Formats: sequence, C-alpha cells, structure tokens
Amino acid sequence: MNELTPRIAEANYAGDYRIWLRFADGVEGEIDLEPELWGEMFEPLKDKALFAQFQLYPERSTIFWPNEADLAPEFLYDKVRQRKRGQSAAE
Repeated sequence: MNELTPRIAEANYAGDYRIWLRFADGVEGEIDLEPELWGEMFEPLKDKALFAQFQLYPERSTIFWPNEADLAPEFLYDKVRQRKRGQSAAE
C-alpha cells in the first residue's frame, strides 16, 4: 500500500448488507454492498450471517471476510464519498 491509499480506521456492521466505515482522513459513512455481491468470491456473502463476519485487514487497509473475499480500499472510499455527495444533493 502506498501513502495515497485510503486507510480504514473503523468498520461496523450496520445491518443487511450495509457497513459503516470511517477512514483515517475523517471521511465516514454507511454503504450498501448488496449490488457488489456477485461472482465466485462474493456470492457466498449473500448469507447475511457470513456477510456480518467481516474484519479489518490493517495490512491491506481494507475489510475482508472468512472466505478471503475483500474489496479494494479505494473502491470503498469512493462508495462512501459518492453516497455523501448524493445525500448532500438531496438535502
């Protein structure tokens, strides 16, 4: 990871397929990952009990699941920022 890679500081399960994330730079928000749960690695995560078992993976600055699925921290950061922009526009 380089110094430009967003670093997840905190991650909490928010129900269904939602995760609340806070990044080291202060960006935070809740994202819904249900649309991303397709393909060989992510299909098993449609089981909400398995989905809820994610953990922080500090060495890669992201989250991962017991089946070794993970998502790029840049992708998660962009999802949080997109959602924040959408909320601001709606207000």
